[in-house]
Amino acid sequence: MLETKDILETINMIDNENLDVRTITMGISLIDCIDSDIDKACDKIYDKICLYAKDLVKTGEDITREYGIPIINKRISVTPISIVAGVCQTQKILKFAQALDRAADTLGVNFIGGYTALVEKGFAAGDYALIESIPEALSVTEKVCSSVNIGSTKAGINMDAVRMMGKAVVDTAKLTADRNCIGAAKLVTFCNAVQDNPFMAGAFHGVGEADCVINVGVSGPGVVRAALEKADCQNITEVADLVKKTAFKITRMGQLVAQQASSRLSVPFGIVDLSLAPTPAVGDSVAHILEEMGLEVCGCHGTTAALALLNDAVKKGGVMASSHVGGLSGAFIPVSEDQGMINAVKQGALDITKLEAMTTVCSVGLDMLVIPGDVTPETVSAIIADEAAIGMVNSKTTAVRVIPAIGREAGDELNFGGLLGKGPVMPLRKGSADKFIHLGGRLPAPLQSLKN
Repeated sequence: MLETKDILETINMIDNENLDVRTITMGISLIDCIDSDIDKACDKIYDKICLYAKDLVKTGEDITREYGIPIINKRISVTPISIVAGVCQTQKILKFAQALDRAADTLGVNFIGGYTALVEKGFAAGDYALIESIPEALSVTEKVCSSVNIGSTKAGINMDAVRMMGKAVVDTAKLTADRNCIGAAKLVTFCNAVQDNPFMAGAFHGVGEADCVINVGVSGPGVVRAALEKADCQNITEVADLVKKTAFKITRMGQLVAQQASSRLSVPFGIVDLSLAPTPAVGDSVAHILEEMGLEVCGCHGTTAALALLNDAVKKGGVMASSHVGGLSGAFIPVSEDQGMINAVKQGALDITKLEAMTTVCSVGLDMLVIPGDVTPETVSAIIADEAAIGMVNSKTTAVRVIPAIGREAGDELNFGGLLGKGPVMPLRKGSADKFIHLGGRLPAPLQSLKN
């Protein structure tokens, strides 16, 4: 039985603390759309997506109107396109990206993810063609998001794919330089990618998933920060307990939305992703949560420990509130989307080295970092390799989404607008890893991969 105080508390969270459901994402399998004729395959893809997701946006809007819960994004994820394109590799694979974009535009969704390749152990038919097409695909489409999984704890790291992705990131930024390099903001390189992630730009519908599912991503950094501000916790244990209780409340709202969307769309409920996803809005910052715990500024000594506490407590509190938890689930630290992170960078308290350390204990990795436009592909590859190594050794998902700001240098700013926010151009470390990157091959899996 809901009590009046619980209802009022939730209303206050929505009205004053930026509580929202960040996304409802419909995952759609495209396996049955495979055809050796690329035009027929694209037609099948467009038709299936439009059939399955025809009511997705309306359903989200109806739930928002009836329950008063803001649902910020309605998105779609699909089977990795490199799998679908395997039999079409001699044809212009770009057509798949255009078909996805056309479907997303028809349906009115915010993004569609799945222009993806899974190459952690090597390249299959369609993988090379897809990776090489990424820069053009993201430059000629508006809503398509792309991701490539280049490593895993079980397989090691495909260093040939790492080298290709460094070039893909730089080329994508150059092709969209007239739009603030926005293409690179829609491209993620993963290690240990998950199959049910509802968040962009890394969402894709894994081959082990059902034909169609509904996944929900919640948010609420502002709620956690406000709870800590009001509570006056006396020790670390009290902080952890408060975050757990708050995460439980946030996730219950996500569970409600997931169940309603699943029922109304007649699509199975997949998972709720517990991740605290910040926005540029004032007060909706993961960095500000850490500072509310007692840090003077995010990035100072103690930040990694505070973030580890936050990430763990979010998972412990949220997992009890949902029947199925998945995705990435934890605390995100995207720089351009988090005003507290931006402030910390501008103060000199937070740099790429500290962010890399923080990714060892939180969700995902180096996210929405704006870097100097003259960066070489090899340096981007080295950044990817470092982050993938953290994920591989620690058996966790890590990712890199960096945006080379073409024509800009450290200290400048790049503004994307909307949820993607704006980011200061961050300096990189000195020295070259070119020779290391060009060695290629496969970085062996760690000993802890031998678990069977």
